[in-house]
Amino acid sequence: MAYLFTSESVSEGHPDKVADQISDALIDNFIAFDKDSKVACETLVTTGQVVLAGEVKSSTYLDVQKIARETINKIGYTKGEYMFDGNSCGVLSAIHEQSDDINRGVERAKKEEQGAGDQGMMFGYATRETENFMPLALDLSHRILKELAELRRENKDITYLRPDSKSQVTIEYSDDNIPQRIDAIVVSTQHDDFDEDEAMLAKIRKDIVEILIPRVIAKLPEQIQGLFNDAITYHINPTGKFVIGGPHGDTGLTGRKIVVDTYGGKGAHGGGAFSGKDPSKVDRSAAYATRHIAKNLVAAGVADEILVQVSYAIGVVEPMGVFIDTFGTCPFNMTDGEIAEKVSKLFDLRPFAIEERLKLRAPMYSETAAYGHMGRKNETVTKTFTQPNGETITLDVELFTWEKLDYVDKVKDAFGL
Repeated sequence: MAYLFTSESVSEGHPDKVADQISDALIDNFIAFDKDSKVACETLVTTGQVVLAGEVKSSTYLDVQKIARETINKIGYTKGEYMFDGNSCGVLSAIHEQSDDINRGVERAKKEEQGAGDQGMMFGYATRETENFMPLALDLSHRILKELAELRRENKDITYLRPDSKSQVTIEYSDDNIPQRIDAIVVSTQHDDFDEDEAMLAKIRKDIVEILIPRVIAKLPEQIQGLFNDAITYHINPTGKFVIGGPHGDTGLTGRKIVVDTYGGKGAHGGGAFSGKDPSKVDRSAAYATRHIAKNLVAAGVADEILVQVSYAIGVVEPMGVFIDTFGTCPFNMTDGEIAEKVSKLFDLRPFAIEERLKLRAPMYSETAAYGHMGRKNETVTKTFTQPNGETITLDVELFTWEKLDYVDKVKDAFGL
């Protein structure tokens, strides 16, 4: 019997994502000037106020208030009527030095013997459902909000948009787990005030269905375009008026959108957030490493769908173990346990080895903090950072290194494919 599956996404202007982006902007600035920085930074945003808290061990000094304000302005909170804008909001910093008790468990005389920055389990997932090996419902949810943000910045076809928004996509699957059609789409977007609520709702619905969705469809592969139809149920701003939004409408915190950040409810999640953490924290680095493994295994033909788990003890170099679930999609005679054993030999999952393989000691994290950490485009960009004393550094930074298919040939050799 056919079934329905739903995933959601939130925009860069969602309060939790504002917090994530500020935390990751701080990570990037610390690492740009001291690549060995150890940082765990949390952010809270609410009406007219930002609170920064966390632990740092770094040789550099930053103007954290300036970084927070620049991030908020870049998102689009630039007007006093939003009750939260980068130029006028208060910024309180309660960042202090990292605990020596934690640090001695992580740092070693030899970097390759670096211990895990925390205990826990991390998951990576990949599926053939889309070209970027991501679950389709989440991929579409992200695409809808990225296109909505483009329309907001263009301020031409739709002129009333504000930064906060959410989307949700429900897909009907066949018994053999093949997407058949899009059943429902939900879009809630913050907007300027209108004179009449009824006219406002009609205008927003018309613009989303007739302007936004066609722009999204036009950028999709042909087989995915075919899942859109006239029978889709649209819920556009279903609660009605959405003028009060962003951190004024709802307090935002770093790390509250971990399912949006990963696989939209597919696969699994170990529970640890990513943003605000340097790569010595395996919550982040090992989640990227397991995604890299899962994607390369699926691309190499080991299975059509794969979940990878790795686990660690704080301060311990070697992982506790590796688990693989192929959901019965492996096309050859090999158990998941046998696949896991080969993966353990093929991929070095010691924390420092992960940092080196994926080039994680680079200021690559601001781009991850909205629209998902997985399934993104691997590319190199140029970034410039400035310290309070005026010192400026410009770096070429490779983004989303865990999305590279650079182990496909090695996987094929290891599995005889």
